[in-house]
Amino acid sequence: MTEPHAHQHHDRSPARADVQVDHRGGHGGHGDHAGHGGHADHAGHGGHADHASQFRNLFWISLVIAVPVVTASPMFAMLLDYEVPAWAMWIAPVLGTVMYGWGGRPFLAGAWSELKSRTPGMMLLIALAITVAFFASWAATLGLVHHELEFWWELALLVVIMLLGHWIEMRSLAQTTSALDSLAGLLPDAAERVEGDEVVTVAPAALQVGDVVIVRPGGSVPADGRIVDGRADMDESMITGESRPVTRTVGDLVTAGTVATDSGVRVEITATGDDTALAGIDRLVSQAQNSSSRAQRIADRAAAMLFWFALGAAVITAAVWALVGDTDAAVVRSITVLVIACPHALGLAIPLVVSIATERAARGGVLIKDRLALESMREVDAVLFDKTGTLTKGDPTVTRVAPVGELTADQVLALAASAEADSEHPLAKAIVASAKEGGLSVTRASGFASSPAVGVTAMVAGHEIRVGGPRLLEETGQPEVPDADTWRAEGAIILHVLRDGVVVGGLRLADEIRPESREAVEALHRLDIEVVLITGDAEAVATDVGRELGIDRVFAGVRPEDKAARVSSLQREGKKVAMVGDGVNDAPALAQADVGIAIGAGTDVAIASAGVILASSDPRAVLSVIGLSRAAYRKMKQNLWWAAGYNLLSVPLAAGILASVGFVLPMSVGAILMSLSTIVVALNAQLLRRTDLTPAASTRSILERQ
Repeated sequence: MTEPHAHQHHDRSPARADVQVDHRGGHGGHGDHAGHGGHADHAGHGGHADHASQFRNLFWISLVIAVPVVTASPMFAMLLDYEVPAWAMWIAPVLGTVMYGWGGRPFLAGAWSELKSRTPGMMLLIALAITVAFFASWAATLGLVHHELEFWWELALLVVIMLLGHWIEMRSLAQTTSALDSLAGLLPDAAERVEGDEVVTVAPAALQVGDVVIVRPGGSVPADGRIVDGRADMDESMITGESRPVTRTVGDLVTAGTVATDSGVRVEITATGDDTALAGIDRLVSQAQNSSSRAQRIADRAAAMLFWFALGAAVITAAVWALVGDTDAAVVRSITVLVIACPHALGLAIPLVVSIATERAARGGVLIKDRLALESMREVDAVLFDKTGTLTKGDPTVTRVAPVGELTADQVLALAASAEADSEHPLAKAIVASAKEGGLSVTRASGFASSPAVGVTAMVAGHEIRVGGPRLLEETGQPEVPDADTWRAEGAIILHVLRDGVVVGGLRLADEIRPESREAVEALHRLDIEVVLITGDAEAVATDVGRELGIDRVFAGVRPEDKAARVSSLQREGKKVAMVGDGVNDAPALAQADVGIAIGAGTDVAIASAGVILASSDPRAVLSVIGLSRAAYRKMKQNLWWAAGYNLLSVPLAAGILASVGFVLPMSVGAILMSLSTIVVALNAQLLRRTDLTPAASTRSILERQ
């Protein structure tokens, strides 16, 4: 364990780097992912943020331009029964042209991309409508066609509404970060390279295979290597997910980014750059992200169908009216159909729901980074949980005390806490915290000393108290407590307490299960969702946690590349998989899963690889994500029906399907219906705010169902 004086050992001498401090052999414990600093700001940046800014600026400027276009449009003036002054007749055409060429530029560019890829969708439909409206309006303005084809005000409103919808959409997607930057953040800023009798500080990138570096207590390994001098407990949780430090000594391999928690070591570099384990993990993340299916968005599918529907309706309309001999009506009706078919409401149907859903989720501690993850979560039928820091608290806790002889459990715990009070090792902190929680008196000790791989020694109330692992018993020849075999089978950490050389009790320490985990697992089972535990921890530890929580499957001792492979194997079984994790070791699996859910208290790279981020470490928040996904999907479907329903009704009427009975939908009425459809969609999306999506509420609603 790292003592205070160890942290002050920063001399540059070539002396041995092994500082003699407390070291618990194979029985050390460590809080998962400790000591990696705060998280980077995950606010939106990059492509989505740039697009959001672009649409925002275009929207506000276009909105200002649209006001004179609409008010100076003869057709709008006719609708509201007022006259446009003669001097203002060219305002609508001139500013309308600006709106088409500048405000409509993103849609025209998007339409060109959809044409090249032969995937007609929302952009092509919008571009078709504004292009038809633009050329028809100029033709009407110049007197080349009937004045009914002057659509300047519809063009202006269409551009403004579409820009607003896409701004909202891009803003909801503009929350991303870089997995590569987060991985690089695990490495130290500098490395201490041994050059003859000197120690030189260099950048990790300057290291070469064969170099020897010093890793101080509490420092990170700058590159993959092999220990050539010293012995230390290495925190490998960010790579393997193992919740306790692992003892590494001469000849053992260590990985870049892992932390020496107690003693210092000398490491010979065996791999640098792209050959390191961290670089391999980054490649796995990139591959999984690139291979993840990006299903066509719901609105784009609807827009594609609506495009062909509108185009077909326009062609049929022109043909029918031409056949009956009314060429003027053929032109007016077909162009009216194309303009009316543009999805004002459809353009807002999905972005509004996503925006409100993400805002509502944030209040419940859930950050939606990828809207495709939000869409997919409703179909998930298998949830994989990482153990440490997710289902468990990630810190060792005293779960049982076994007294031997005349002392009580409280007395044994108080003696151990008094002896460990001056130590900073995670196990020591757990013992002291347990004693304080139990209201026990922690006596001030004297003569504190620690021994690597053995334990600590201190004088407490005139007695020599020693606390340590199996090496302490080997050194003193004392027997284990009777419960030791059972605890060991359960994967627990075992420490013994000796008073004046005699064992007076044993302490069982383990990573404490979160009380919310049981509710989360039970609620997921109520939804017929399989719950899987996947961890780098030992088989005994994982099995014990799985048995206690009632988890369906347990995968233990799984390394990062294997985690992604396990996710793939479940997907091959036909399952829709969500992965919940908080460490770098989880990043490939988070990226591979249909939905990656990162615990917000975890590492930046886990957050970078996930589509959903839980601000808290409450596993019940997974139920919030499921509830949000299902509620949002219902609203999306309702809005799409409202938006598409307007087109399905108005397009045939605008085409003149009821002309035989004397009714043809006027352009003005069609415009009013477009506005009403948009209002209905907006109001329906607002109803999502009423849904209580806090983890407790979401879980309770599921568990209370009959």
